[in-house]
Amino acid sequence: MLFTTLNFVLFLAVVLGLFYILPRSARRYLLLAASLFFYMAWNAKFVVLILGLITVDFFAALWIVHKEGHQRRMALLISLCANIGLLGYFKYINFLRDTFLHLPPLDIILPLGISFHTFQSISYVIDVYRGEQPAIRNYVDYALFVAFFPQLVAGPIVRAREFFANYFNWRPPTGEEWQGGFALILTGYVKKLIFADRFALVADRYYSNPAALPGWMPAWSGTIAFALQIFFDFSGYTDIAIGIAALFGFHFPENFRRPYLSASITEFWRRWHMTLSRWLRDYIYISLGGNRRGRARTYANLMATMLLGGLWHGANWNFVIWGGYHGAVLAIERAVWGREAKKGSVRIPLTVLTFGITCVGWVFFRAKTLSGALYVVSQMFSGESGSWLLGPVEINLALAALLVALAEEYWSVLTRLGSQAPLWVRTAATVAALLAIELFTASDRTIPFVYFQF
Repeated sequence: MLFTTLNFVLFLAVVLGLFYILPRSARRYLLLAASLFFYMAWNAKFVVLILGLITVDFFAALWIVHKEGHQRRMALLISLCANIGLLGYFKYINFLRDTFLHLPPLDIILPLGISFHTFQSISYVIDVYRGEQPAIRNYVDYALFVAFFPQLVAGPIVRAREFFANYFNWRPPTGEEWQGGFALILTGYVKKLIFADRFALVADRYYSNPAALPGWMPAWSGTIAFALQIFFDFSGYTDIAIGIAALFGFHFPENFRRPYLSASITEFWRRWHMTLSRWLRDYIYISLGGNRRGRARTYANLMATMLLGGLWHGANWNFVIWGGYHGAVLAIERAVWGREAKKGSVRIPLTVLTFGITCVGWVFFRAKTLSGALYVVSQMFSGESGSWLLGPVEINLALAALLVALAEEYWSVLTRLGSQAPLWVRTAATVAALLAIELFTASDRTIPFVYFQF
């Protein structure tokens, strides 16, 4: 069930109503059953896989806290092998066959949300091993942490300590929290249906056949369209997920904070897919040594972390290059500026430059093949101009989004309106948003969320 379908809206209404009707002791079973139903609505047979991983990790964590020495390490290893092994098989086996064995691909369907729920499980078991998270003693509690349907498909990546802090100290949402949850859900729908899907039409037109639209103008405008599509698409999904969780009394971490206002790639990764960035930092970069072993090792650790981050996104060379590209830029920034760039009065040109650097990276993320990505990059810096693909509607949407982002960045306008505005203002804003969705939804067809493929 896609968040943007009527079936999901009805599903959410039923689950939410039952959640507050049932006694508190029964709610965990309701949410787990609903989450498994949500998962099975996509492909029922893979519920065995997610329950199998949940079972392995649940008992591995208990084993870790009850044993010592090599037995603790063995339990951790079993958990890591189960999660990484299944992720590797479903996501990377065809990539390895094609790269090293030159064999035809296997007919493998990628299980729903496997990249996200395996990362949540891995972080939980590692935290238990490190003594930073107590082992969960109730199987249903742990299964719900992994399978909770709002964030199951595409995040945010929620840590066990974040989830269980709400779960074990649950209280009903306040009126303001209900309003905030609904506002986030509505914001997510606006981002997806009006903004993301509109820019998707332009990006799809260009990237379906870049050679048919030569020149730097179509290359840049088609890529800018994708940059805006993926931001509004993914941040729209996580807004909906965070908003739904809030209606059930759970507070999920922020995942996007106006990333295209960043003045460096370092800052970009502190604002873009923030839960993944923190995961890569805490479980890969720091585990490799972070910045504690000299400059050369720091740069190597940055590169290795981002290469793995790129590979996490997809099993082809484009994603590896995309990750390596960001790793190289992060290392260069660290070498030139140290840990923090001194931006000052040059922030605006640095922001424009950072957006341009990000767009070049998005080419490898979006292009179907490596040769196609290299062609687009070559066109970006060619002498031929071509035609600009973003029309008045797309340009006005981009400008409106920029003004809203700046207002929120420097004056917290939306935050203050949400918490301080009179009821009639919030009601009018809600009606306007619903009317805009009805009138300006970009496409008659359902366009899946970009990160569903991961």
